Amino acid sequence: MSDFVIDTRVLRKEFGRTVAVKGLTLQVPRGEIFGFLGPNGAGKSTSIKMLLGLVHPTSGQGTLLGAPLGDVATRSRIGFLPEDFRFYDWLTASELVALHARLAGVPDDGLLRRVHEVLDLVGLTPHRDRRVRTFSKGMLQRAGLAQALVHEPDVIFLDEPTSGLDPLGRRMVRDILRAQRERGATVFLNSHLLGEIEITCDRVVFIRDGEVVAAKELSAEPQAETRVRIRAENVTPEAFAVVERSSVSATNDAGDLVLALAAREQLPAVIGGLVTAGARIYEVTPLREPLEELFVRIMGEDRGL
Repeated sequence: MSDFVIDTRVLRKEFGRTVAVKGLTLQVPRGEIFGFLGPNGAGKSTSIKMLLGLVHPTSGQGTLLGAPLGDVATRSRIGFLPEDFRFYDWLTASELVALHARLAGVPDDGLLRRVHEVLDLVGLTPHRDRRVRTFSKGMLQRAGLAQALVHEPDVIFLDEPTSGLDPLGRRMVRDILRAQRERGATVFLNSHLLGEIEITCDRVVFIRDGEVVAAKELSAEPQAETRVRIRAENVTPEAFAVVERSSVSATNDAGDLVLALAAREQLPAVIGGLVTAGARIYEVTPLREPLEELFVRIMGEDRGL
């Protein structure tokens, strides 16, 4: 049995002469919020469909929750919110979520309680008896998230889960995803909102033409070069010379000092030297390359989101 919730080896999908996914090799451990990024046409949607067993790969192999892709018995342990979902709009929110709970095997004796819990979780309790045809896009998105979570799945696939949500709704989704991670679930997240990905995910991979071309840890502390912004006053030439003597690269940006250190262990000595030289330090902020800039650098300027 694989040690990974998702474990694939060179998954390939061809539609006639068109190669949608060239060779997806991917490993995702349990209890991680995982971001799946790439430009339009990169093979993300087809890859997700193969992982879910909705599309059979042309070649390659993989497992999901230790079972071969497409295993029927595993489906009750999976939650899924597609980007373009269509619900039975004559159902109320409670009826919709209850339907998906039954399909996932939630026992009848606890079903109603669980439906109410998850509707409360996504903020739809006041609207649980309204038909979903009357819902706004944001309310439909919340209902879609509720049906994906109602059976407490081990792995949750979310395709653009914050689409149509206001800032409060997006914050709610982030809190929910972190809570799912805390209970041990794995979240597989695909979104074009890179800012949301950056503050939500533990790790991301970038794919192009159906292949992983780069990976990035977002939760780990940087171990190599560290960049910091220092907001300070009275940075005299003598104080600036302290930085230069420390073999630390420094630049001025809008009046702030931006340092590039070979290792973060250099920082206390540099700060101490600046203060001794008369500089007044008000703020020290670690800098990380924005995910959007990293995306453009990896994919190239000519590729869009």
